[in-house]
Amino acid sequence: SPAWSPPPDVRRDLPHLPDVIPGGDPSNPMGAAALTLDDGLTAIHGTTRGMRASIGRAASYGCIRMRNEDIVDLFQRVRVGTPVVMMR
Repeated sequence: SPAWSPPPDVRRDLPHLPDVIPGGDPSNPMGAAALTLDDGLTAIHGTTRGMRASIGRAASYGCIRMRNEDIVDLFQRVRVGTPVVMMR
């Protein structure tokens, strides 16, 4: 349940968002867990209930969305430094 701070591009498009959305908050787009990649801007993360239908679509700011139960499973299987290869 990570806290989330909207990055500048999200803040530009959604200026009404708070500076930080606490972990566990139903409006937190990180969902149940998040794995941040080396660039610090991209993550593989869970979803809110309302965002669940957008999984697999180009609907984010570059992150990879997963169902909460799937990101929790992945989070338990990988360690810091695990290589990630993204393919189209």
